[in-house]
Amino acid sequence: MASSKLEQQATTAGKREFHNQKLKPDNQDESELLTVPDGWKEPAFSKEDNPRGLLEESSFATLFPKYREAYLKECWPLVQKALNEHHVNATLDLIEGSMTVCTTKKTFDPYIIIRARDLIKLLARSVSFEQAVRILQDDVACDIIKIGSLVRNKERFVKRRQRLIGPKGSTLKALELLTNCYIMVQGNTVSAIGPFRGLKEVRKVVLDTMKNIHPIYNIKTLMIKRELAKDSELRSQSWERFLPQFKHKNVNKRKEPKKKTVKKEYTPFPPPQPESQIDKELATGEYFLKASQKKRQKMEAIKAKQAEALTKRQEERNKAFIPPKEKPVVKPKEASTETKIDVAVIKEKVKKAKNKKLGALTAEEVKLKMEADEKKKKKK
Repeated sequence: MASSKLEQQATTAGKREFHNQKLKPDNQDESELLTVPDGWKEPAFSKEDNPRGLLEESSFATLFPKYREAYLKECWPLVQKALNEHHVNATLDLIEGSMTVCTTKKTFDPYIIIRARDLIKLLARSVSFEQAVRILQDDVACDIIKIGSLVRNKERFVKRRQRLIGPKGSTLKALELLTNCYIMVQGNTVSAIGPFRGLKEVRKVVLDTMKNIHPIYNIKTLMIKRELAKDSELRSQSWERFLPQFKHKNVNKRKEPKKKTVKKEYTPFPPPQPESQIDKELATGEYFLKASQKKRQKMEAIKAKQAEALTKRQEERNKAFIPPKEKPVVKPKEASTETKIDVAVIKEKVKKAKNKKLGALTAEEVKLKMEADEKKKKKK
């Protein structure tokens, strides 16, 4: 009995030591375990990872518009060269207007066919070959956002799409710099190529723009997030207090009707019964009159109305013969003694002006000049 107790104690002690040893590495900070070290990259998928290759052949095909035919015909040798490095065949059918990619026996990467499919999709959506080839890299992804069905009105759709591009493409360029993505707006789609995090932000901005939220608001939040990400202390904290909160303001107020109907207060009792014609006649006493008397009353009422109308008509006719009110005659004010013109002074000025030639000296100036010349001669 004693030996069995000792064995149990030994086993429990051993378990505790093992448990403590196991917990030691787990006691590290969770933030350190969750964060990816700077500069770390996932190792590339090589032939050594899958030496036997693929079991079956996979293929994808996509159509392209007529206007892309000339460009695809020109750059297709480069597409084939890029895909042959990954042992993927590519065919261009100009009759059907389609591009096809398929794996071969030498293909070792099972995901390369998906990337090849994305490559031909991007080429069909007017993305240049130089940008579309980047999709074959491991750390690059793409997203084709369909925006055609988000807005019903064609004019409104064109305006919002132009808002996403901005004046001279400035809004799109700012979005590219903040998300590290290449963005191409073409027709009813927006194609984006870049890292996964950037693509998520691009999709949000594009969808918000088509929902009538200006892209400048999202660009502002992205700029703040970019600055906050540089601070290592704020990585594990919530950024909501730093981010701006924009409220949606409806500028166009609802048009109010011209005639407003005011609802009456609810009463459980029914409205009073309207009086009939007989009740009205009984109240006035007309009911007890004879037919001849009623007729006479009606004729008198008609004659009174006719007399009123006649007097009104006569007044309107007489308005034409009423003379208009004349304005009171304003008497001319007498000229004050201060403002009287001295004619004699003006005559003298005119005479002097006639005698004096343009640019000639006055009589006083001539005398002074003569005296000065005589003094000079005496000195000599």
